[in-house]
Amino acid sequence: MDRPSTGAVASVPTRLGPLGVETVGSGPPVLLWHSLFVDSTTWVRVRQPLAATRRLVIVDGPAHGRSAAPRHPFTLDDCAGAALDVLEHLGIDEPVDWAGNAWGGHVGITFAAAHPRRLRSLATIGAPVHALTAPERRQINLLVPLYRAVGPIRPVLGALTTALLGAAADPEAITLVAEAFSAPERGGMARAIRSASLDRQDLTPTLTSVPAPTLFAAGAEDTAWTPDDAAAAAARLPRGGWAVLPGAGHVAPLLEAAPAVVDLLTAFWRDPDAVGALHRDSGARSGPQQPQSTS
Repeated sequence: MDRPSTGAVASVPTRLGPLGVETVGSGPPVLLWHSLFVDSTTWVRVRQPLAATRRLVIVDGPAHGRSAAPRHPFTLDDCAGAALDVLEHLGIDEPVDWAGNAWGGHVGITFAAAHPRRLRSLATIGAPVHALTAPERRQINLLVPLYRAVGPIRPVLGALTTALLGAAADPEAITLVAEAFSAPERGGMARAIRSASLDRQDLTPTLTSVPAPTLFAAGAEDTAWTPDDAAAAAARLPRGGWAVLPGAGHVAPLLEAAPAVVDLLTAFWRDPDAVGALHRDSGARSGPQQPQSTS
């Protein structure tokens, strides 16, 4: 899949090396950070409607997309610092809205706790706050050496696309994920997997230090980050809410439920402080849902 038509693209110097950053649209700034294993192309189905009213700062994380691969391990704190470097390089001084998918949500939580004055709101999609479970860790530990040895061969890509998209993803979404994962240099991607996934600590204790209005969205069929998980995490936040989106896996809602994602984000950004006051009357979990109160 070709990259979407671009806005202004820059290679921004950061503490983790040069990061590819695209800015598109106009209005209040929003920083978008994608999931591990893929890149900023995963925003392709939501970027145009979001850019109609917002200035999108679309980051390729280290070792992904247009960004350089650090030659050393790095942490979520390093990633949050690199995001701050991006904002300062672009001269964005006002608080931003942050939307993060999976890894991007983890970086957003870390950024929100470390730089509260720089954040207006935080929205995460498919971003489990707990550390990897033992089965998840075993699966990744099996796949990484295989990937480093022979590259993104079919068994590796099959396991990845199923984890990120579920078993019934549309062919275009599968192609997008496969191409994004296949493009980076293997060593850099392997270090990123180790740094951002295998070595990631439980973020639950960090949640009480996030003062910004925060929305956790979970895919209705995501078994690794369920709506109940999102609700439990939101309950720990000073100003938290949760929502359910159609789809399985961490990336599927972004690609296969794009209109619902756009509706959810634009409603949240319109009034982030209402995140703790909005309720859903229906108990159904099919289709887009309104942000839920944790009170």
